[in-house]
Amino acid sequence: MIQRLLLERERWPLWLPVFLGLGIAVYFALGVEPPWWLGALVLAVVLGLAVILRRWGWGFLVGWPLVFVALGFAAAQARSAWVAAPVLERPSGRVVVQGLVDEVEPLAEGGQRVTLVQPRLELDGPIPTKLRLRLKQNDPVPVGAVIRLDAILVPPPQPMAPGAFDFARHAWFMGLGAVGSGLGAPEIVTSPSRVWGLNRLRQHVLERMTRQLPAGTGGVAAALVTGETSAIPRAILDDYRDSGLAHLLSISGLHMSLLAGMAFFVLRGGLALIPSVALRHPIKKWAAALALLATFFYMLLAGAPIPAQRAFMMTGIVLLAVMLDRSALSMRLVAWAAILVLLLSPEALIGPSFQMSFAAVVALIASYEKLSGPLAAWGANHRDWHHRVALYAIGLVLSSLVAGSATALYGAYHFNRFAPFSLLANLAAVPLTGALVMPSAMAALVLMPLGLDNLALVPLGWGVAAINWVASQVASLPGAATLLPPLPSWALAAFTLGGLWLGLWKEKWRLWGLLPMGAGLAGFLTVTPPDILVDGRGYSFAARLADGSLLVNRGGRLLRDTWERRAGPLSAEPWPKNAVSADQSLACTAGFCLWRGQGRRVAYVQKDAAVQDACAGADWVIAAVPVRDHCRGRARVIDRFDLWRRGAHALWLSTGRVDSVARWQGDRPWSHHPVKRRKKPDEIPATNEKETENDDS
Repeated sequence: MIQRLLLERERWPLWLPVFLGLGIAVYFALGVEPPWWLGALVLAVVLGLAVILRRWGWGFLVGWPLVFVALGFAAAQARSAWVAAPVLERPSGRVVVQGLVDEVEPLAEGGQRVTLVQPRLELDGPIPTKLRLRLKQNDPVPVGAVIRLDAILVPPPQPMAPGAFDFARHAWFMGLGAVGSGLGAPEIVTSPSRVWGLNRLRQHVLERMTRQLPAGTGGVAAALVTGETSAIPRAILDDYRDSGLAHLLSISGLHMSLLAGMAFFVLRGGLALIPSVALRHPIKKWAAALALLATFFYMLLAGAPIPAQRAFMMTGIVLLAVMLDRSALSMRLVAWAAILVLLLSPEALIGPSFQMSFAAVVALIASYEKLSGPLAAWGANHRDWHHRVALYAIGLVLSSLVAGSATALYGAYHFNRFAPFSLLANLAAVPLTGALVMPSAMAALVLMPLGLDNLALVPLGWGVAAINWVASQVASLPGAATLLPPLPSWALAAFTLGGLWLGLWKEKWRLWGLLPMGAGLAGFLTVTPPDILVDGRGYSFAARLADGSLLVNRGGRLLRDTWERRAGPLSAEPWPKNAVSADQSLACTAGFCLWRGQGRRVAYVQKDAAVQDACAGADWVIAAVPVRDHCRGRARVIDRFDLWRRGAHALWLSTGRVDSVARWQGDRPWSHHPVKRRKKPDEIPATNEKETENDDS
């Protein structure tokens, strides 16, 4: 073992970001928030230990890994404290809100979503410094303006089921303290200044593209430039997701490399046309420097999401290497980019964007290290044009296959879906993106200040429409989107460590990584979906029928979609009102519903008058009203107060297991902290917040 480690000494530094990520993962896995001084203390102690181990010759093998684990933990804790901002404690009711418009996102279904900073409102308790409102009117609110309007605010929504996407945690690291709905047209108190900021520029680009192109193409075109997907119709988003093309909507390595390559060759070619410049100056280095500035601007225009940050760092290192006459395409490039991203945004580790983008890049470079020699030798002996076309096609197929295989499990973990035909879709869409869509999008940006962007938007619309057609056709194939059960976190960790072992080492012992990867895949077989689900208000309830489907009484699209991904397919059968379900497992009367299964009876109650009857005939009582002492000694109870304190619940009747959002989250700064009895369900507005981190991949 030690001998093999010594043989691969040059690969040791590649594991440093892995240990950094391990420390970050430990922080987010904790059930309670650690004391503020713990991260710094552990880091100081481990640094001292590393110095001692270095004297004994074990510094790099033991000392540095421990240092990076401690550094990751300390960085995550420091980041959480740094972004801490006031969070609304309870629903506000109708309140007058005034604030500075920082960002505006048009919505495909109509209206817009507005982010306000420095808000002013009269409320008891903490006042958020940043909040997000959904407005019904379509006329865009100008970024930079100060507006006033009536609104209803709520705290950032907690997960809709244990283990589901945690928007409250996502909002914490965004500094977002409240969400809500505007109740009327906003009044512009102060018009925006003439100074253009990036958010105003992003809004201008969004408006130009969505207005001049049809809805089905304008939203996608705007997403390719700004990274904002809110203007894309839901049906098209579903097609991209089910066909395996959702990565095209996230500003990542593909977009950044295409932009950098186009900028580099156009600038270098233009400078080469001027003999006095080309013969006397290093135009290659000048072109690389200008391309670096262009990619930096592109990252900022897209809002600097995690995939764009990673792609910019890697592209920037490559361009820097060109300026320094060095070669930069290596796994160390990925390691440095990962370290920088994790230190700047430790929370990125637990999101799909980071996991999928780095998994794809590591797999591609590891494959390139093994296959570049044979492919180069074949290309040297086959120089005809059809051989070059074949080599390009082989490279495209291999790249799509490797990247798709590396990211499939992460997509399944976060979105509970697998797209088996993604290779087919990518083979058609990726060349079209590089040859037509991205060049047209960049040309539109350059021509937009001159008012000539329509010259580039027309071919851009053609290219996007073609990709939309590919996504639609592939998504309509039988079995194009396979629903998978939720993967346990330990399985994802095992698969990740096995994949890293396989990709980071070069000798044959790297094949040992296939064992933990196989164990991770087997994690799907260990999952048992819950029998009962109830939301945090007791308003929505789901019970499993005899055929394995989930029957839901009510709830919006987001809740139904979340429950389907966490607990299995939804039943098409309507909820029985004063009737019995087709399989006789669920019977509802005017007062309550009684579900029978797994040898248990579960009553679902929404009226006070039905509590006593429900308690008399059930093993479990789930109530949207207070139960108090009515069920003492008769049944296990989850009532309004339990739901208020602990959020959504899931029940496994065969084992008696109960899980809740509060237990799953733990006592963290972003977790469920009720401070006062909430309003009745019909008084709490639906915020319709989308799962933002999930839509980034």
